[in-house]
Amino acid sequence: MKKLMMTAMGLALLSGGAWAETVKLQLKWVTQAQFAGYYVAEAKGYYKEEGLEVEILPGGPDIAPAQVIAGGGADVIIDWMPSALAAREKGLPLVNIAQPFKSSGLMLTCLKETGVASPADFADKTLGVWFFGNEYPFLSWMSQLGLKTDGSPGGVTVLKQGFNVDPLLQKQAACISTMTYNEYGQVLDAGIKAEDLVTFKYEEQGVATLEDGLYVLEDNLKDPAFEEKMVKFVRASMKGWKDAEANPDEAAMIVLEADQTGAQTEAHQKFMMGEVAKLTAGSNGALDEADYKRTVATLMAGGSDPVITKEPEGAWTHQITDKALQ
Repeated sequence: MKKLMMTAMGLALLSGGAWAETVKLQLKWVTQAQFAGYYVAEAKGYYKEEGLEVEILPGGPDIAPAQVIAGGGADVIIDWMPSALAAREKGLPLVNIAQPFKSSGLMLTCLKETGVASPADFADKTLGVWFFGNEYPFLSWMSQLGLKTDGSPGGVTVLKQGFNVDPLLQKQAACISTMTYNEYGQVLDAGIKAEDLVTFKYEEQGVATLEDGLYVLEDNLKDPAFEEKMVKFVRASMKGWKDAEANPDEAAMIVLEADQTGAQTEAHQKFMMGEVAKLTAGSNGALDEADYKRTVATLMAGGSDPVITKEPEGAWTHQITDKALQ
């Protein structure tokens, strides 16, 4: 009993004698350097300095962050904006409170031998696409190119891609979805040389959408206590992100230490962190309204089947970052 009391007292004293506030953060994917800033903030005590006890919940193929927060399983989630805006239009009032990622890491990676040299060559090819909300940027891009995605002649055949690079290695698809910081490295690790590949970065094609933002439920922002908790959380998280950018190898090792599955390797996490740092560079955490408008424009340019059908209202706020970044 005495030991239990001492543990409780220790938790209570986390922040100068005040009870630590708890925050549940739901990641978009498994523990990896894509989320290094949060793990660094935890490991280096940045959350503790703010009086926060943050529980970082890893994601996975069967975990949809929007569903987790809708069910009360998280206070804040990491999601891509296309998925978040689509969920908002369907009735889940998600609000972007911070945007640590400035640039998109999404691309299509193609085998040069398939004859794909430009987007004009996608016609009549099979393209690997992630779903579960990750398909929206792709569908918007194909619509803008005038390519149907139903496998009809002159269009493209969509292969529902698992979260791996097998369809390219097994030549089931001419191109697959990859992230600059993850699957592209896996393709190279599998023995395919960079010169045998052609890549199309969404950023360079003018169809990039915002990724890895922080989202909460709109009603929660009306609670001053919740607002203050998110101010502390975002401030500490951005401190973690800038630390990770400045010390990528150290950040990768922190992530590796946090990975309880043992699935990650030092070499891949260091590669990933080096690439992720390029995407968070240039962001102080506050959403750039121009980036938001570009994302919305891309998603609404879906022809007869746009990702969202009308301009969102109230889908983002500077309410948190204005205070957190003072």
